Amino acid sequence: MTKVVTSGKTVEDAVRQGLSQLGVSRERVTVSVLEQPSKGFLGWLGVKKAKVELTLLSEPSPETTHAAELHVSAQAPSSVGQALSKETGPVAQEAQMNMEAPSGHIDPYEEAVRFIRETAAGMGLDVKVDVRHRKDESTLDISGPSLGMLIGRRGQTLDALQYLTNIVANRHSDKFIRIVLDAEQFRARRQKTLEDLADRLANQAIRYGKEVVLEPMPSQERKLIHAKLQQHALVRTYSKGDEPNRRVIIAKK
Repeated sequence: MTKVVTSGKTVEDAVRQGLSQLGVSRERVTVSVLEQPSKGFLGWLGVKKAKVELTLLSEPSPETTHAAELHVSAQAPSSVGQALSKETGPVAQEAQMNMEAPSGHIDPYEEAVRFIRETAAGMGLDVKVDVRHRKDESTLDISGPSLGMLIGRRGQTLDALQYLTNIVANRHSDKFIRIVLDAEQFRARRQKTLEDLADRLANQAIRYGKEVVLEPMPSQERKLIHAKLQQHALVRTYSKGDEPNRRVIIAKK
């Protein structure tokens, strides 16, 4: 056996498995990384293992080894670098370029869009992302087929993706930026649903004279309930509990 393809959680795990199958040490093979590992979205969607190909090197004769050592010793340092690049191929050349190239400005919104598209691709979705800038925040509108998986139950997956996208974008920004993700106008539809719910439960609190306890909600949804009933003449609202189980209470004044 002169060549083997193996997989593992990391590249090193895959390499170790290949070396075990070939029964040789690391110095006796060349390694080609076929696929980089991916943790997937939220640690479980689109998880990919690393895949490598190990090729067994032919055993050089003593005479060949001695001649090669003499040849390398006689080369100038720059020639050695060129020879190394030829032997290791594009991977080494790319790594060298990455080390030598000066780091330029990275647009945080471009990074956010890239992150969203790569995450969606890991879920098997091909999406388009449009950026709309406003004074205090920017909205990234996601469009494409079958976005229900990306939105999730009551927008929970979209909220999680929004949280991660803000982290990615702010890593490349000198000042704090706020990004809101939307898909198929979900945010507007969800706001209308919550406002209708607030009106209905406020009437219930008035009719029966008892506090109405809503289910736990994320902070932005609780704010929508509070804002909707802030000017109500007969009820008041407040929040109770700790995250992630904090909820809105609607009570008669």
